[in-house]
Amino acid sequence: MTYLDSKVGDLSSSPLPYAKICVIGAGSWGTALASVARRAGRETAIWGRDQATIDAINTRNENPKYLPGIELPDGIKATTDMAEALDGAEAVLLVTPSRTLRDICIQMRPHLGENVPVALCAKGIEAGSGYLLSEVAAEILTDHQIGALSGPTFATETALGHLTAATVAFKFSYADRLAPESSPASRLAISLGSEFFRPYISDDLVGVEVSGAVKNVIAIACGMMTGAGFAENTRAALIVRGMDEMKTLADVFGGRRETVTGLAGAGDLTLTCSSQTSRNMSLGVQLGEGIPRDKCFGGKPVVVEGEVNSVSVMDLARRMKLTMPICECVYRILHQGAGVRETFAQYWSRPIEGERRGLSISIDHPVTMDAEAS
Repeated sequence: MTYLDSKVGDLSSSPLPYAKICVIGAGSWGTALASVARRAGRETAIWGRDQATIDAINTRNENPKYLPGIELPDGIKATTDMAEALDGAEAVLLVTPSRTLRDICIQMRPHLGENVPVALCAKGIEAGSGYLLSEVAAEILTDHQIGALSGPTFATETALGHLTAATVAFKFSYADRLAPESSPASRLAISLGSEFFRPYISDDLVGVEVSGAVKNVIAIACGMMTGAGFAENTRAALIVRGMDEMKTLADVFGGRRETVTGLAGAGDLTLTCSSQTSRNMSLGVQLGEGIPRDKCFGGKPVVVEGEVNSVSVMDLARRMKLTMPICECVYRILHQGAGVRETFAQYWSRPIEGERRGLSISIDHPVTMDAEAS
């Protein structure tokens, strides 16, 4: 057990919760998190762009566009005015797609109170720069601690009050290690905790973020194989080998492997790869069934984070000279026009390797040897 683990596990005093939490983003996950905060007894504000959605939250406790039919807790204050939403906020949950994160941070900056921590609730890597989302936010919100909230969390189930667990991660300063109960991670965890929502605390922000970015890509791979007619054995293999790719990238950035096997890694990966409630899994299934990308989701322009992340993840992998073959398969299919079955057949027939890295073995797969012999 580490020093941090022992201190967090035996707090000498209870963390002080944040009185007001502001959620930026009134989509399904943002609305679900506003419900979590309100059920935990916090004053809760939510900001969104769509006036009709904001009006519905305020007048009838519902987000009909993203969570139709689900009654939200009383008292969530919704607005399209960024300054109004952030007024008096002691902590912020930033729930915006990776592609809009930079712009939203710029909009937030003039209205954030001094030293207000910001937890990112989207998953991904910024296209082009290759920055983790926390690095993007930190570049703009220079005077604020940046963290993340991540885990196996479908928005609908969370909003309905089904038991849910997630990880709250912030980097720990020296002062945080001396008094972990006063850290932003601990205070946000206690602010959101309720009989419906159980947060865990982490100081491995990098491990949490990398896990979230890569798991979306692996979920598309699992969907592709499911749509192509493969069964549970295949999906289980992709989940476990995909987790190894998550560990590979986390290692390079200084993340810890045990984080990848926790809620934000293995937990989220397993959930996302197991249900078409996930847009990543759903996209993969449709592509595996042979539906052209522009016809997926009935032709609607649905943003799928794993599709965007696949480019950023492979850019990083190539830059760092890492081998991430499942992510490579997804990238080739999504962005280079490769066929699903042919691409994964090549993955399956790669040289046979030792499962642990210390076992240095690489021998040709029988399928490859048979092809060469013929």
